Amino acid sequence: MTTTPTAESPARPYTRRISQIERGYLNAAATGTPQLIQMVVEGEGNIDPDALRDAVRAACLAGPGLTVRRRGAAWKADGPLPPVVELPPSDFGSPFHLRDLDVVTGPVCELGLTAGPVTRLVVRASHIVTDGRGLRQWIADVFRVLRGEEPVGAADTADDTHFRTAAGKVSPAPAPARLEGLPAVLGAGPADGTPLWMRRRVPACPSAVTARIAAAVSRRLPAGSGRLVVPVDLRRHDPAVRSSANLTSQVVLDLRRDDHWKRLHGEIVGSLLRKRDVAVLDRDFLRSNPFANSLREARDLDGTRFPCTAIVSDHGRVDTDDYRTPSFTPTGFFTLPMLVPYAEMFISAFRVGDSTELTLACRERPGARAAARSLLDDVEHALVTADRPDPQAG
Repeated sequence: MTTTPTAESPARPYTRRISQIERGYLNAAATGTPQLIQMVVEGEGNIDPDALRDAVRAACLAGPGLTVRRRGAAWKADGPLPPVVELPPSDFGSPFHLRDLDVVTGPVCELGLTAGPVTRLVVRASHIVTDGRGLRQWIADVFRVLRGEEPVGAADTADDTHFRTAAGKVSPAPAPARLEGLPAVLGAGPADGTPLWMRRRVPACPSAVTARIAAAVSRRLPAGSGRLVVPVDLRRHDPAVRSSANLTSQVVLDLRRDDHWKRLHGEIVGSLLRKRDVAVLDRDFLRSNPFANSLREARDLDGTRFPCTAIVSDHGRVDTDDYRTPSFTPTGFFTLPMLVPYAEMFISAFRVGDSTELTLACRERPGARAAARSLLDDVEHALVTADRPDPQAG
């Protein structure tokens, strides 16, 4: 067994406090559900494993947030470098894709490289210490080094408190009502706790992707209502900051059965204009969040009823040139969304070229696969037909 090297020290020690957002993810991890981001780059050609390890080291020197470990109330970049694991061709059900990462011992990130007819790089990172934007910036640095360029880095130690200040005046947001539990949309019966991931590449790139996906979900609600969570990147309040921390807040919206995407889009845009993503940071999360107010309540969520129907995350456009090297041409970029204790499903979207990459995560249970496939059929239809005249328009 090879020893994983420890990250070299940057010019000045990288330390930042554990933020309120990150503490929420620590609590979720305590239920036994891995809190992981898994980003996948697929393409043609090859990536040399040793060159990749060298690039990881260089990217970590420029962005040490992916080498942190928990030290009391802070993160300190004294952990091991993300290891590169060479994997045989397989699906995403291998132990590598299912195992958790320990933020106390480290590493908090690892890479899986598969060679074959399709070369695949899977970058797994603890969502406790980073988020989608932070991880994408770091992966882009890895590929910069592979191309012989200098990494841009992300050495800022800003956390959510910085963006609360940067957002300026924010009015308090009304707390969403607590929902005791919504019946499952995808399948029925007991879940076995393992993730079911389903991917769909849709040949369309319409606007308002989040709202269109949510409207498709609403048509399958077994009850008259549901709940939607939209992750929001706090970096929008100060785009100059390059921090790899978990800076994802959320906007919570009510879903109605057969909801229209235009109403949902208006609610999302209105929430962003009112800075609801910042307003929720001022709440006492342990007492006023709409999902679970204690670890016991979180553990009582047994996978049959959910306070949240769906999390829908639109990551925006991916420039595949960011992940290109002289020997590797990317053809796809997507995620394997994590299971969230309080949510039935997690749907992620990326715009890649003229297509939208969708991945849906839910719990494996009887009927889940067929129901998820059918839901993705509905989502695909909604995206492909987005530019056609709306029959519900006035």
